[in-house]
Amino acid sequence: MNVITSLKWRYATKKFDAKRIVAEEKINILTEAFNLTATSYGLQPLKLVVISDKELQERLLTASMNQRQVADASHLLVICIEKTVKAPFVTGYFERVKELRGTPDLILKPFREMLENKFDTQPEDETRAWAIQQAYLALGNLLTVCAVEQIDCCPMEGFEPHKYDEILNLGNYDLSSVLVMPVGYRAEDDMFADFKKVRRPLEETIIKL
Repeated sequence: MNVITSLKWRYATKKFDAKRIVAEEKINILTEAFNLTATSYGLQPLKLVVISDKELQERLLTASMNQRQVADASHLLVICIEKTVKAPFVTGYFERVKELRGTPDLILKPFREMLENKFDTQPEDETRAWAIQQAYLALGNLLTVCAVEQIDCCPMEGFEPHKYDEILNLGNYDLSSVLVMPVGYRAEDDMFADFKKVRRPLEETIIKL
């Protein structure tokens, strides 16, 4: 299918077939797509937790407003943000730039120092809000890749992040959970699969100048 046909095929899956498992090669595509997501300054203040432990998925159910997708999906993806984005985090990015591109320090230094100062001095709530915006970029990218790969998914904000953080021990990784996305394959009796998409007409959402 072309990408438009794929996007028309996808929907927020409400009921997964608990017996169908997404192949590891498909999960690898999703994780690489996550890592290739564009982020502000290229800093990637994100990590992805991939859960396939069914007991753990069941434990997360009560922290997910008892939405069965979390437990019945093949895998549960949890998009997290880095809790600490300061000068050392920025420096690490520029070290990778230097290693992979061979860019001299003389060229990198002005931009690097600007970003180091920015993240060292701006309020933490601003940095958190910025990081959350990057998480939504990753979510959008994963939604499209899932559609192209014919993997069903359900983007979710309806969960209790602090409980997820506790159950998954995310504090040990200096992470905070932001978004959840179960992935797998739709159940045959998920009535939402046959619903027509409801979108505003193109002439109402597109402005050509």
